[in-house]
Amino acid sequence: MDTNELLKKVRKIEIKAKGLSQNIFAGEYHSAFKGRGMTFSEVREYQYGDDVRDIDWNVTARHNRPYIKVYEEERELTVMLLVDVSGSKNFGAVGIDKSDMMTEIAATLAFSAIENNDKVGVLLFSDRVEKFIPPQKGRKHILLLIRELLNFKPTGRGTDLNMALEYLTKVIKKRCSAFLISDFIDSGDYSRSMTIANSKHDLIAIQVYDKREAQMPNVGLMKVADAETGAERWIDTGSKRVRQAYDKWWYQRQLAMSGTLQRSKVDLASISTSDDYVKALMVLFKRRAVAH
Repeated sequence: MDTNELLKKVRKIEIKAKGLSQNIFAGEYHSAFKGRGMTFSEVREYQYGDDVRDIDWNVTARHNRPYIKVYEEERELTVMLLVDVSGSKNFGAVGIDKSDMMTEIAATLAFSAIENNDKVGVLLFSDRVEKFIPPQKGRKHILLLIRELLNFKPTGRGTDLNMALEYLTKVIKKRCSAFLISDFIDSGDYSRSMTIANSKHDLIAIQVYDKREAQMPNVGLMKVADAETGAERWIDTGSKRVRQAYDKWWYQRQLAMSGTLQRSKVDLASISTSDDYVKALMVLFKRRAVAH
């Protein structure tokens, strides 16, 4: 897109995302992620109502009465946005394109972060690391991130979540909150790298999908193409057996993904392009605020 069109889209997304982050997400964002940047401060005697998980057993054993660890919240926190820019992101049959929704979600999270005085960085990935933008603060930096998300042309077309998570673990040394925004169309095994990434950072998964990916429509003979490999084939969507086989494939894929995330203790928000992502993020934030 040309410069004027790009600037208009950036401005439109800024107005929407900034409004959401200021008016809707402000409190929920801080509550949901306040525990991700904690540093040890001191120990003190246990008091009624303290979390037993904070008991320092070594000090407790020495003094023969319970002591707990006291933590301070770090004032400067870091947010990393890992955004899938593979070929499948351009699919859009119901609602907006996946790429547009991913960009809006990333922008909203970025503005929520800077409202909280956090630093924000971006990792764009496909089947390779396409671009890494180190975390910084400020509106100017956020607008740069949005421009990249809108106008970036990836080299690769496939998806490699494993590689993206390993890169995050390697380059970001300080604990951060990392949002993995993807459609999770990846046939590889990323369970180990996800577990490692979540042990070092606070990892949150946001799946963006189109309803036509979840359920095949009955439209007769149809030529389909794999957005990531380019492979084409004809399928008979009028066949009930074909549709049922596809539905089963989708269900099993979702089951495998959610199982991997649960075992890795990673929170998930799964959002259709025809759904309101604002509601989905609010549910995610409130769920995390209660859990923490």
